Amino acid sequence: MGTTPDGGHQLKPGLKQRHLTMLSLGGVIGAGLFVGSSAIINQAGPLAFITYAITGLIVLLVMRMLGEMAAAKPCSGSFTDYARMAWGEWAGFSTGWLYWYFWVIVVGFEAVVGGQMINKWIPSIPVWAIALTLMMVMTAVNLLSVGAFGEAEYWFASIKVVAIVAFITVAALFVFGLWPGANVDFGNFTDHGGLLPNGLATLFIGVVVVIFSMTGVEVVTIAAAESAEPAKSIRKAVNSVVFRILAFFVISTFLIAVIVPWDSVVPGESPFVAALDRIGIPGTADLLNLVILVAVLSVLNSGLYTSSRLLFVMGGRGDAPAWMTSTNKRGVPVKGILSCTVVGYGCVVLAALFPDTVFLFLINASGAVFLFVYFMICISELRLRRRWEKENPGGLEFRMWLYPGLPILVTVAIVAVLVSMGLRDANRIELMQGVAVWVVLTVIYLVKKRARTARGSRDLDTARSADVETPPSPVHPS
Repeated sequence: MGTTPDGGHQLKPGLKQRHLTMLSLGGVIGAGLFVGSSAIINQAGPLAFITYAITGLIVLLVMRMLGEMAAAKPCSGSFTDYARMAWGEWAGFSTGWLYWYFWVIVVGFEAVVGGQMINKWIPSIPVWAIALTLMMVMTAVNLLSVGAFGEAEYWFASIKVVAIVAFITVAALFVFGLWPGANVDFGNFTDHGGLLPNGLATLFIGVVVVIFSMTGVEVVTIAAAESAEPAKSIRKAVNSVVFRILAFFVISTFLIAVIVPWDSVVPGESPFVAALDRIGIPGTADLLNLVILVAVLSVLNSGLYTSSRLLFVMGGRGDAPAWMTSTNKRGVPVKGILSCTVVGYGCVVLAALFPDTVFLFLINASGAVFLFVYFMICISELRLRRRWEKENPGGLEFRMWLYPGLPILVTVAIVAVLVSMGLRDANRIELMQGVAVWVVLTVIYLVKKRARTARGSRDLDTARSADVETPPSPVHPS
């Protein structure tokens, strides 16, 4: 994909396969694993790893469905375009803006989290100033080129992956008695209330929380459109990355539950630090905080990329202003990136001024929004699969398993998670605020559609009037 010398309307293929693989990892492995897992372990007990396994399976299957569509027809709009193809303009419009909303809010949130972390090391600099600085640095990286973005994300994600692999290695040696002074002991599974101290239901209730910590793997299907071989890149990334993520979450949580009593894990405090302290490795807290900071920068980086590419695609579809489609000589949608950073800067300001009201509303609403996007991916695949198989008698190159039974089952699982959010006091506000955002977007779409229809009618009337008022041209004899 090229671009014109003075800035055109095309993205450039600057991402390599290693960039795509690490990009999808980078969007998932973050504070949700390093810190958020504490709440799951404290709630579900020693079998918390089963909650991660159930959630990981749902994400795996959703990604398989998305991968099927993306391999068949790769495009920068990814699931927003597939929703449009399957269910019409409203579906494409609302899914695109829902996902954009999710990522720009995440960008602002991660900037604030990064500011809070650095502020602990340098308390003389206010959180908002650090957050704005982090935003500016990541903006500069994204403005350079898609290759610069990919390279930055590659190294960010690499650090996180190395950290998790190192943890799993050390913890496994300790658990199986191969670490100096360690003995094989699985007593923490039975000595503190048993395997299910808080009941079987807690294993499934935790899915509501865990699924948000696994968001981001779908970014690879958007980024693949800026690679040399989109279909091949998507197939490799979906097949390899999701299984690795499943292993990272499930194995690390299992090892933590063996090493640390589940009832000693404090929600909000990293269970990874607790496990490494139990093993006897000094300085783990500072080391892990550094890894979490890298995770924050990684999510900031991928969030700016994803949200700006969505604006680029939606601008081309007429769902966003047309000027969002302009790119510079390097194929970078500069105006789209800057527009997303403006929202990010606004979130940082709101976090400083209204941390418990406006900013809290934005964060809460973003949680359910992501599940709405997953739901749209599922129902889009269910409709498009039959249509595309008729268009391609030879069959699709990359397929979802056990169609249509398994896709229907996954769709029902997503709906069940949303329903459980509505039934739980802790999550009901997130669901209602997410629904409010979707309703607002639907109203905007209807107003926009009516205005476009009215404009079209006026143009047609004007054209008819011109035809009536224009006298016929005189006929000259030959």
